[in-house]
Amino acid sequence: MDYTYKTQMVCAQEISFHIDGNVITNISFYGGCNGNLKAVSKLVDGWTVEQIEEKLKGNTCGRRPTSCADQLCLAVREAYEKSKTA
Repeated sequence: MDYTYKTQMVCAQEISFHIDGNVITNISFYGGCNGNLKAVSKLVDGWTVEQIEEKLKGNTCGRRPTSCADQLCLAVREAYEKSKTA
């Protein structure tokens, strides 16, 4: 299933990705720090929801209580929960 998540309190406006079971692929951030977010997307491609959360959840950016990586954790968890009820 392809999924798009609207982010909050970060420079990237949205994150899109494909979820198959609990495996995440084809991650794209729209907006934000282009080079860094491309790298994050490549590094976690093929990881499970749990692996992404284990490494990135709670990461902050400057004085913000969240980051694009933290928002990715929220996005993949939301998509996973929705896919279980679909």
